[in-house]
Amino acid sequence: MTKKELRIKYKALRSVLSPEQVAQKSLAIANILLQLPIWDKAYFHLFLPVAGQNEVDTECILHLLSGKDKEIVVSKSDFKTLKMTHFLVTDNTKFRNNTYNIPEPVAGLEVPTKKIEVVFVPLLAFDRHGQRVGYGKGFYDAFLSECASGTTAIGLSFFEADEPISDLFEGDVPLDYCVTPEGIYQFKT
Repeated sequence: MTKKELRIKYKALRSVLSPEQVAQKSLAIANILLQLPIWDKAYFHLFLPVAGQNEVDTECILHLLSGKDKEIVVSKSDFKTLKMTHFLVTDNTKFRNNTYNIPEPVAGLEVPTKKIEVVFVPLLAFDRHGQRVGYGKGFYDAFLSECASGTTAIGLSFFEADEPISDLFEGDVPLDYCVTPEGIYQFKT
């Protein structure tokens, strides 16, 4: 399937999830993350869900990371340059929704991309080869391509892998893992 077809399919599937289903599936994903070999790392990049999009609620993951004394990093997106700037989350971090309703830090201590060791990646769909479909702006592909070579990219999805994505681009960066409420897909060894 093409990325456009997958976007349409998975936006529709997500739109019918109840708030209870989103909460239950998000908690299951957070619990399964504990099985991944990532907990020796220090800097974790986390996305914050967009209200009304039925994205994975990362609040449980935020609490998990905080409880393990990890450095939590979130981003601010520049829709003119399609680049993200990364900020350390502290007790004083204040968030504001941007024009696309994405919660972002107002200000804070900037974290260099190369310092981030684990990236939790939002997505609409993924295939069995670790390729993903996002919203189509390329923010995460650009971000992941700038990360250090040992950085682990972990997709979070309410749904299982779909058939191979037929219209990949040279700049598409595959995932290392994808975690669903049912388990873990591993793509790179």
